[in-house]
Amino acid sequence: MVAPVDAQALASPEILLGTIEHRYLAEDQEVLALTEIDLAIRRGEFVVLLGPSGCGKTTMLRIMAGLIRPTSGRIEIGGRPLWDGSRRDDTAIRELGVVFQDANLFPWMSIEDNVALPLKLRGVDRGARRAKAAQLAQLVGIGGFEKRWPRELSGGMRQRAAIARALSLDPNILLMDEPFGALDAMTRDNMNVELQRIWMATGCTVVLVTHSITEAAFLADRILLLSPRPGRMAALIEVPFQRPRDLYLQTGNEFQALAADLRQRLDAMH
Repeated sequence: MVAPVDAQALASPEILLGTIEHRYLAEDQEVLALTEIDLAIRRGEFVVLLGPSGCGKTTMLRIMAGLIRPTSGRIEIGGRPLWDGSRRDDTAIRELGVVFQDANLFPWMSIEDNVALPLKLRGVDRGARRAKAAQLAQLVGIGGFEKRWPRELSGGMRQRAAIARALSLDPNILLMDEPFGALDAMTRDNMNVELQRIWMATGCTVVLVTHSITEAAFLADRILLLSPRPGRMAALIEVPFQRPRDLYLQTGNEFQALAADLRQRLDAMH
């Protein structure tokens, strides 16, 4: 059962998806990827998209990012329609920062220059770019590494740099597609704690795609569980734990019960 969205979210959501449907062609066959997606996300909320492989989680995130235009339905970012026919609203896009599973840092650029690249593209002067990059490096926990090359950093540190770059233009919304999926388990756990800290420090609205039940339960305010393709909203689950959360939360009975419930819901879809 899909939980109702509260009146505040419906009145002024940061992200609004209205009856989204998306189809695409694969080997001359039309594929229905998503259908009947109605979701309102509050300002400052942390929402996790969880579901089986191929259910449309990444497609949904890319629709939110304006990288894919849905076949039908409407999407609003900060109260502004993201699309006017086939034209994307670049003002709405400026609200967004995006982080992918691969950090996608340019190997020939220093960490400082990678982080500050969006500012350079906006015409911000070098002094202001360096100051902002230093501030963000401190925020994400890589202060002192600004002059290093990406190859000199661990996978976790490269992802911190990618998060810093996504935050460089002070977006209201951070969209993240399995940003820690390639990291080892211990680094991933630590990055989850760090992401929570960064989110609380910035006040961003975060939407994160993951395959990890533990990651979803640890990070989310609400978890949107998608059905197998075509992806539908199978459940919208409120996560009750207070913040800040530490890793010891995962050993508690309430956390284990939520994780078990999510596992049962996913298993029932197969």
